[in-house]
Amino acid sequence: MIRPEERDRIIFGCGNFGGLGSSPVYRDKGDGREQALAMLDFARDLGLTRFDTANTYGGGASEMILGDWLGKQDKAFRARLQIATKVGNPNGCPPDDRPLSRTQVAYHLDQSLRRLGLEQIGLYYLHEFDPKTPLEETMEALDRALAQGKIASFGVSNASLADLKNVLALSNGALRRAFSHLQNEYNLLAQRDLGDIMPLCRAEAIRYVAFSPLAGGLLSGKYRQDQQIASGRMNDARAMYEHLLTPASFAAIEALKQRAADKGWTVPGAALRFVLDTPGVDLIIAPRSAEQFAGYGIKQA
Repeated sequence: MIRPEERDRIIFGCGNFGGLGSSPVYRDKGDGREQALAMLDFARDLGLTRFDTANTYGGGASEMILGDWLGKQDKAFRARLQIATKVGNPNGCPPDDRPLSRTQVAYHLDQSLRRLGLEQIGLYYLHEFDPKTPLEETMEALDRALAQGKIASFGVSNASLADLKNVLALSNGALRRAFSHLQNEYNLLAQRDLGDIMPLCRAEAIRYVAFSPLAGGLLSGKYRQDQQIASGRMNDARAMYEHLLTPASFAAIEALKQRAADKGWTVPGAALRFVLDTPGVDLIIAPRSAEQFAGYGIKQA
């Protein structure tokens, strides 16, 4: 389902480490340290070299676990890796402050470097856009981080078309050359970026990264419309995916199941195939077991 030559389009997401994503509400639902380290080893052994985290995942635990693991890898392997993290989620900022102010960006960048054990972050995302902070101020903070050598490139996440255009308008010279990625939700059930954001990304040589390619597990094939969801991420963090629980979604899932059966694929593998068949799109996976890795169709390198 995932071809060997597509392996460099697969990013291992560390959003389950120490909690589910950034919200303190889901802090006790994530993977413990040993489970997380085992998954990182598994990803390495499968030949994956791109890893995605955020300063707020697990309240900082995700970066710390990833950093501890990186510290145990050999120098040659580390040199091949792309490590991405993020700044700007309100959960990482005092309620009365601005998540993407120059002060917050500088502070959290240094904290991320410390937790990850890195001198430079390969890809630094604006996690969410901050309506309290002028975008010019945030871009100046990124420009300074780039000039200091603390980041090699940057991207944006949870971005609208207007957000993308605004960042492009404020990116010049070295900062424009460093603007390399956009990360948004994209899957069989969430295709709103196909008509505008993706074409602009391709035109501007910005790589599109799809998060939630399995729609929080909804595209795993294990849920039905008439079924009470009692376990898994779809239950633990249901509020994050409520917008997808529609009759149209479940009809699309049934069609996906049929396609998987016709092709001899797993249902998750068919869902990932949909994303990978979109030109210019990479994807983030976040398996929590060796069995889930196998179900995605990623085989040993």
